[in-house]
Amino acid sequence: MDEVLKRQDSGELKRRLHGRDLIGFGVGIIIGTGIFTLAGVEAKSHAGPSVTLSFVLGAVVAGMAALCYAELASSVPTAGSAYTYAFATLGETFAWIIGWDLLLEFALGAAVVSRGWSGYLANLMGLSPDWFGEDAKVNIGAVVIIAVLTVIAVVGIKESARVTNLLVLVKVAVCVLILAVGVFYVRGENLTPFIPPSQPPTETAGTLHQPIVQAALGLEQSVYGIAGMVTAAAVVFFAYTGFEALANLGEETVRPERDLRVGILGALGVCALLYIGVSLVLTGMVPFTEIDTGAPLADAFDRVGQHWVGALISLGAVTGLTSVMMVELVTIGRIGFAMGRDGLLPEKFGTAHPRWGTPHRMTIAGAVLIAALAAFVPISELADMVSIGALSAMIIVAVAVPVLRKRRPDLKRPFTVPFSPYLPVVAALACFYLMLNLDVMTWLRFAAWLLLGLLIYVFHGRRNSRFAKDGLSSTDPPS
Repeated sequence: MDEVLKRQDSGELKRRLHGRDLIGFGVGIIIGTGIFTLAGVEAKSHAGPSVTLSFVLGAVVAGMAALCYAELASSVPTAGSAYTYAFATLGETFAWIIGWDLLLEFALGAAVVSRGWSGYLANLMGLSPDWFGEDAKVNIGAVVIIAVLTVIAVVGIKESARVTNLLVLVKVAVCVLILAVGVFYVRGENLTPFIPPSQPPTETAGTLHQPIVQAALGLEQSVYGIAGMVTAAAVVFFAYTGFEALANLGEETVRPERDLRVGILGALGVCALLYIGVSLVLTGMVPFTEIDTGAPLADAFDRVGQHWVGALISLGAVTGLTSVMMVELVTIGRIGFAMGRDGLLPEKFGTAHPRWGTPHRMTIAGAVLIAALAAFVPISELADMVSIGALSAMIIVAVAVPVLRKRRPDLKRPFTVPFSPYLPVVAALACFYLMLNLDVMTWLRFAAWLLLGLLIYVFHGRRNSRFAKDGLSSTDPPS
């Protein structure tokens, strides 16, 4: 443990954050494509009006996983991502798996957000659907915004709490506007039946696009019903990713044993209420089979003649999603930088630009991958991959909590998960169950990603890591 901590910054961060600060920070990070785009996509594809229940289920699972993240983060007295404290507590192998998963999660997450941004920009400015939005064969809008933000991320950007809070207010204000105006256009027949009866998909795509639990049990392909609602929950889980950042603020929190719990659960609670309210209004305004998947909320208000609301929603979405993409890009650069510094990725990724002091190589490499995915891959497929990457990392984190308690009972824990080991075990099982409701193709893509990561680790990372150079084991945490 001590050997790893010495490699991190030795400076001590000031404890200035309270629970309310964490709630605001969390809402700012979490709210993005999940509320502006994914609710409409999943209502139309899998759940109908019951997508609101999907958001409830996703929030419960995310809440349990978030508590596990908080304990691990507060157990290691250093700032950093899940990769950093996994390295310090569980060892190199687990750190690699989590780091590789996080790169997948944030890269694909940025691709999803960029496509959502492109759709709302097209709605706001009347741009050609051939180049912007979900119907574009090559989503130029998504590629352009990633390129612009990459330049900013590499050169460096100074963000103040005032600007961050302003963006949060803009996004929350847009959500409140949707609820305040949209409720007058909700029609009961659009919400009935609330859980549409299960039915075969309109386009049979084969076993590869069937939820793996259905394929394993030999069930016929279906959408809607309870199974469709759970499948949607597995996908919209993506909407809650980002709370991991809160778990890493334990060193800067005044009372981590209380404020982490208040901040994480408070942020998830606020976001869940907004998601539920907005998805209810959306599916109540427009029959779920007619929802536009590019800019669903703006299109819904355009349909009822409230074009000014649609324009404000598009403006709020474009503004809010821009900040989310910036966070994603910055996070990818920092995670890759840490892995390069530790020798698990090529050392070039672990160096900073001599003038700007940013991890420019990793940021650019990540941006190239993001732009390629955003240009060609639909939001629904990207969101599936983000969810499976996030869920798998959360399983490891949940399991790590009781394991670390047994291995290091003496470790100081400013925050502890209640009802451990039962709650972490339930969290891990719940995450795995949601993973089983993602389709076979998503699992195959995820397996390919893990295989690629394993090959990189075996032929490069394990040989060049700092653990290897120090003659330490890669499977055990440092003593």
